[in-house]
Amino acid sequence: MKKKIYMYLFFFALLFVIFQYMNEKQIYESQENDIALLKKKVSAYEKKNDSLVQRLQQVNYFSLLGNDNAMTYYENMGFEAAEVENRVREHIYDLNGEKGNNPIVPYDGIEGRMKINKVKFLNHRWVVADFTDGTYWGEMVLEYYINEDKSIDLNVIGSLLYGG
Repeated sequence: MKKKIYMYLFFFALLFVIFQYMNEKQIYESQENDIALLKKKVSAYEKKNDSLVQRLQQVNYFSLLGNDNAMTYYENMGFEAAEVENRVREHIYDLNGEKGNNPIVPYDGIEGRMKINKVKFLNHRWVVADFTDGTYWGEMVLEYYINEDKSIDLNVIGSLLYGG
């Protein structure tokens, strides 16, 4: 009788071990599949990230902070390029607060006052700006200079106005 009990216990233990093994094997295979899937996703995201980094470098080529020659120009004058960019941008936006239209926008507003919305620096000399009166909008290229007394001069090189 004791031998039967031991035999039953042995078979029960063996079945339990086999069940545990199969269960753990399924979990392991599931995790391996998940890992393989995640590795593929990571690889795809890394490729996409690399292409976006390359594209960003191409886009930033024409910018003050992406152009080593432009930054060196201001560093030789004793300025930081980021500081110049902020000062010029703020100066342009401050002109929106003057009475009437912004004085550097070469068009009168039809539906309201013309104001500068966005500014993009191309290099150490030129800026592209977007302006609107709420209905009509346009774009212009500005030339800017930082004088020795740190004042800023702006000249409109060209502009376009679009209908509403």
